[in-house]
Amino acid sequence: METTINVHKFEQLADRFKLLSAPSRLRILLMLCSQERNVTEICDCTGLNQANVSRHLQQLKLSGAVAVRRVGGRHYYRVIDSEILDLCTQVCSLDPENGAL
Repeated sequence: METTINVHKFEQLADRFKLLSAPSRLRILLMLCSQERNVTEICDCTGLNQANVSRHLQQLKLSGAVAVRRVGGRHYYRVIDSEILDLCTQVCSLDPENGAL
């Protein structure tokens, strides 16, 4: 039986892994999986600077992983990609004491 390789699907999968390959983006995603947050909150919790957080959030937004809403002068981000939410849930359930993280 011959298997047809859908090149486009593999490109999409590779793009997803690239999105998740940056440790800072993973930290941001894990924060956003639990609740909607603004850039200041993300900076305070991660120790990353505002420019770095904003750059990562822009990449996540362009990929369709997060959405943003504006309230006054603040932008609040949340995860909207259900697959990313599932991954975050799995990562959060790992036990670092047993060497999982």
